[in-house]
Amino acid sequence: MNKQAMRFGAVVLTCVLGVMPAITAMAAEPLSASEAEEIAIGAYLVGYPLVTMDISEKVTTNCAQAGSSFGAAINQFSNMNEFPDATFTDVVRPNADTLYSSLMYDVSKEPLVISVPASGGRYWLLQIMDAWTDVYTTPGSRATGNEAQTFAIVPPGWQGTLPEGVKRYDSPTDRGWVLGRVQTNGKADYGNVHAFQKGLKAVPLSASGKDYKAPACVADPSIDMRAPIEQVNGMDGKAFFEHFSEAMKQNPLHANDYPAEDRMARIGIVPGKDFDFNAQPAVVQKAIEDAPSKALPLIEATSEHSGININNWRVNLIGIGTYGADYLSRAAVAYYGLGANKPEDAIYPTADHDVNGKPLDSGEKYVLHFTKDQIPQARAFWSLTMYNDAQTFADNPIDRYTLGDRNKLTYNDDGSLDIWIQRDNPGADKESNWLPTPKSGGFSMTMRIYWPDPAMMTGGWSIPGITPQNAS
Repeated sequence: MNKQAMRFGAVVLTCVLGVMPAITAMAAEPLSASEAEEIAIGAYLVGYPLVTMDISEKVTTNCAQAGSSFGAAINQFSNMNEFPDATFTDVVRPNADTLYSSLMYDVSKEPLVISVPASGGRYWLLQIMDAWTDVYTTPGSRATGNEAQTFAIVPPGWQGTLPEGVKRYDSPTDRGWVLGRVQTNGKADYGNVHAFQKGLKAVPLSASGKDYKAPACVADPSIDMRAPIEQVNGMDGKAFFEHFSEAMKQNPLHANDYPAEDRMARIGIVPGKDFDFNAQPAVVQKAIEDAPSKALPLIEATSEHSGININNWRVNLIGIGTYGADYLSRAAVAYYGLGANKPEDAIYPTADHDVNGKPLDSGEKYVLHFTKDQIPQARAFWSLTMYNDAQTFADNPIDRYTLGDRNKLTYNDDGSLDIWIQRDNPGADKESNWLPTPKSGGFSMTMRIYWPDPAMMTGGWSIPGITPQNAS
């Protein structure tokens, strides 16, 4: 899909989601097949992140997989204790830079008080999202510093009083997700990070300052434990919109969503109410049934073409974390990277083609050459991670899946840097800068730049292309 087509699609979807008051005013008129289809596609885009988050919560708080990375009762932290390796396939494009901490919250009854220990200068981030995946606050090294701190997530409209010294964050929805990342400098650093993770505490406000025993995490064998995206993408239209309507009962639309709300009402989707598929006219039922097959290709295309192309790297500096009424971008991020950071906290250049536009091939040899001025400027850290064609880590002789500024890299005399990207060891003099490719097939790479320098956000940085070593 070219840029012109994408731009046209965005214009069409703006109309689909109801920015035009004249259309909203026609609510009492019967819908044509094309109108019903447009509204149903738009409603699917609006609901996709909410449904994905709801299912993610059910999976990660079910605790059916004892000892798994993310498995804890609602309002309690679970912590990843080690990096994944080449055998890990639970999620696509994992990282080997940070150990994660995760908490799915429900503050419908009372606020949740979260305490964070001092990090001793170690980079940390607690990215907090509402049920629609909008990032509304990011306590961490960049925003709030490295000292010990305590804050509370409070429900919408809460009028109570918090203890002295507790920062207040108003969640737009009763439910949401706290996704923590803690800088981890290799396996030897695990113990230090585990100590920080152990200091993360979450208690209901009524238990603040008291002895508190968290409720046990109970497994429900009836809950589908498949990957949330697999579940959402496999739903038919009726099941999707029934789930969407149920999730909206506790998580209302945002204040800028009224146009979309008015449009959705024309096909029977009303916040706070059940969706009755059988009560809809045949033209609406058909549109509902067809919505997933019509909307998912739009989401997929947007995820593939988001951001800008710099030397065949995709770099997205906008449209992540805070979306406004850009429902297509929000759905696309939920599709390919649920929980992605705002660009101020991290940017993720990704490539699967070389500088000449050819797909990356594990049988070839490449070099990524940074001039001194091109080396990423990160106030936390940067890394480059290798993925096979299944988007997981690639098994290799030295168990190296990522390379970055925390490795003992060898720089050239002029301050430039070469990273050797190939299957075989490039030799003892280059091994420190070697990122092994998979044993076969294609591959892709993602660069992670945490807390990027402002110049990297405003067009002051250009990532170099991946060059075949036999290029003249």
